[in-house]
Amino acid sequence: MASLLIVAHAPLAAALKAVAAHAFPELIGTMQALDVGAADTPEQVEARLRSMLPAQRESDVLILTDVFGATPCNAALRVADGQHVRVVAGVNVPMLWRAMCYRDEPLDALVARAVGGATQGVMQVANSRPQNQAIKPNADDQVQYHHQQ
Repeated sequence: MASLLIVAHAPLAAALKAVAAHAFPELIGTMQALDVGAADTPEQVEARLRSMLPAQRESDVLILTDVFGATPCNAALRVADGQHVRVVAGVNVPMLWRAMCYRDEPLDALVARAVGGATQGVMQVANSRPQNQAIKPNADDQVQYHHQQ
């Protein structure tokens, strides 16, 4: 079973952990959060991350970070070994919930599930409201009749 570690700019990591606790209170013991402050150096963040990783390197850890290329992600990449510790950037709530649901799967499958949850969780869900205005078709419009939905 993989443990999850959220590393993000403060206060996002703690907020995402709270969201996870709301939806999955029984699983919150397998998750940690590290908020990175504006004054934190990459070396400080890396040292804190290393202290949060399990002592036995055989345990799988998925690190979720907020922004690729920023300090939280860069520090996470320094501690990732590519085998038992992986990093996924762009954390959002659908990604987090998907990772919580499937943390029993092998790390490769968990990474794929997390990325899938993130991308499938972003969608346009509503258009703007239709206006109650009369539409005047142009003379070159092929469709002379406009219908409201």
